[in-house]
Amino acid sequence: MTHDEIIAQFGPREAMEYDVVVVGGGPGGLATAIRLKQLAAEKGKDVSVVVLEKGSEPGAHILSGAIMDPRALNELFPNWKELGAPLNQPVTDDAMMFLGETMAFRTPNFVLPECFQNHGNYIISLSNFTRWLATQAESLGVEIFPGFAAAEVLYNADGSVKGVATGNMGVGKDGQPTDNFQLGMELHAKYTVFAEGARGHLGKQLIAKFKLDEGKDPQSYGLGIKEVWEIDPKRHQSGFVMHTAGWPMDNSTYGGAFLYHLEDNKVTLGFITGLDYANPYLSPFEEFQRWKLHPNIRWYLEGDEAHGIKPAKRLGYGARAITAGGLMSLPKTVFPGGALVGCDAGFLNVSRIKGSHAAIKTGMLAADAAFEAVTAGRQHDELSAYPEAFEKSWLHTELHKARNFKAWFKKGLVVATVMNGVEQFALRGHIPWTLRRDKPDHAYLKPAADCKPIEYPKPDGQLTFDRLSSVFISNTNHEEHQPAHLTLKDASVPVSINLAKYAGPEARYCPAGVYEYVKTADNSDRLQINAQNCVHCKTCDIKDPTQNIVWVTPEGGGGPNYVGM
Repeated sequence: MTHDEIIAQFGPREAMEYDVVVVGGGPGGLATAIRLKQLAAEKGKDVSVVVLEKGSEPGAHILSGAIMDPRALNELFPNWKELGAPLNQPVTDDAMMFLGETMAFRTPNFVLPECFQNHGNYIISLSNFTRWLATQAESLGVEIFPGFAAAEVLYNADGSVKGVATGNMGVGKDGQPTDNFQLGMELHAKYTVFAEGARGHLGKQLIAKFKLDEGKDPQSYGLGIKEVWEIDPKRHQSGFVMHTAGWPMDNSTYGGAFLYHLEDNKVTLGFITGLDYANPYLSPFEEFQRWKLHPNIRWYLEGDEAHGIKPAKRLGYGARAITAGGLMSLPKTVFPGGALVGCDAGFLNVSRIKGSHAAIKTGMLAADAAFEAVTAGRQHDELSAYPEAFEKSWLHTELHKARNFKAWFKKGLVVATVMNGVEQFALRGHIPWTLRRDKPDHAYLKPAADCKPIEYPKPDGQLTFDRLSSVFISNTNHEEHQPAHLTLKDASVPVSINLAKYAGPEARYCPAGVYEYVKTADNSDRLQINAQNCVHCKTCDIKDPTQNIVWVTPEGGGGPNYVGM
């Protein structure tokens, strides 16, 4: 049933009016809403703000390493410690390790570039931090609608953004309304701020419609896969941060890993694979599992009965794409009626593997511009004060210093290590040259015939695991009778091109077992999409070699429910 047919049967959607609508209840979106309410209170103005969050609650879909630089938080809430922000574990030591299959070399701390130093930062659960941030927003009068996915951008007659509409609920697999059908609602605003995270569904549409990336480098992404473990106290070092490069990646593939020691004998393990990799046989999930078998990593996880060391226990799993293109891939962040903040635009600093401080800062800058506009009686124009303020900010300075970091890796790990050392340590980020890139990540994938298959070890169920048992502990769930939110522009392409030319890479790059090729009764191949497993990482939308897969919003409240991630 088409949208027009639904309207004819059920009537028009209910519309709600706000000064500012924020799409996405992560750090960037919540910081936007909080800053607006703070300014309103300071100036004695009334500004109405609503935040839409597609997860079942704020933080449910939030996943990051994460080490937080509190600089932006200090600006948003100077008294965050008194308010109980869950930044409980300061970093106590940094280690940068280069791995071979059985060896490891630790870079002396005195030669670590500033971007690898974490003194003054905190190891946190970003999902828990987001829950705390949401309580602060609500205490200031922000309305938060969890479980409501913004599915459509609404436009005024002049082409400016009018607001968004949430998705319909209770639609069957055949696209027809069921007995539980509920029409989506419209939220109209003077300005709409999009803070959906990396590869935002609506942000992607806005970038294309308004040509916001014209003259910019194509955005680049990495896939971050993470686990939380509880380890034996004898092997826990509160506040210790380890980053690794090298094995199991080859010299030409961008990637790295981390192991962070939280409080309460917990560690977070994570692996980031650049989605500009070339070999279609590569599996980021399997690379992560293999990395855990390195002697320097497994030491923290496996038991040692002779020394009274208990085996570690895996508590959580998740995955999410991150933006990695940096300043040269940053689109124009404003358009008539709205703005992009945080990772929806691509503000993550890949050299520091940090984006939450950038999301908070850009949310605040966008809020400053929106407050000024709303209180001046403006609406639906461009918030030009936002990008102007960004260019004068400490965040711009930080990202400018890191602008070449990812690009060097196209020349191999050795060259990247040397040149990033020169840029970040010797030159202290004062770099007289700029590297550019001209291809999106999916265009780097080579035909299978030109690549060597990769044999991965089978999971042992103790240190390494399969996808389905991993998805299970991510608490992922979707209403099973809804249409699949992983859509194909052309249903013939997966078999005729992806399988035939690239050996079916979607069965390997997806960290949740969503895609698998199965044999039909006549022994032909068919792509099966297990949408129920989707953890909303967006990798398929990014890496599909023909860009035939389009990720759209499922019913609100579906997806992972991360706790402590």
